[in-house]
Amino acid sequence: MGEMIKMVVVLTVLSVISGGGLKWIEEFAKPKIEVQVLENVKGPAIREILAGASNDPVESRFRIEDGEKEHTVFVGAFDGKATTVVLESEGRGYGGLIGLLVAVNVEQEQLLGISVTTHTETPGLGAQAKDNPAFAAQFKGKPIGQPFKITNDGGDINALSGATITSRAVMDATNQALAFYDKFKPQLVEEMQRAVK
Repeated sequence: MGEMIKMVVVLTVLSVISGGGLKWIEEFAKPKIEVQVLENVKGPAIREILAGASNDPVESRFRIEDGEKEHTVFVGAFDGKATTVVLESEGRGYGGLIGLLVAVNVEQEQLLGISVTTHTETPGLGAQAKDNPAFAAQFKGKPIGQPFKITNDGGDINALSGATITSRAVMDATNQALAFYDKFKPQLVEEMQRAVK
């Protein structure tokens, strides 16, 4: 019986040390991972959407708290004037979550563009949300007053062939980003001016 208790105590101590070590490694690596994701995944997509910006939109960013969630907002300036915000969002697709960036021109109240950053959708079908530039081009210049929908649901965005679930996930993510924009517009406008100075 004494050996059994000794074994349980040793295993418990080892488990606590291992769990604590893993948690420490996670916290230590988290900022480095965020920098890598920003530079290698989000950064290229942001710079592509905001091509021609007079600033580096990845450097010109700020955070806004929405309850317990913190959102990073990227700012695009054209001719030295901050006019565009890029918001992050996500929607549930066929294979999992789809990460999306949505660029809104705050002066014209219209989309400058969207870009899928991450997904686990089926190659050749849902993956076209990221790989097919014609799909993303449908969003450019659209006014942001009404929810975005695919044509099957009464909207004006053509769904990806064979990937209706993925297309709807992109619509959901776009609409979530625009709901965030509506909720925080005064704060976004104020902060974006500071971000490019």
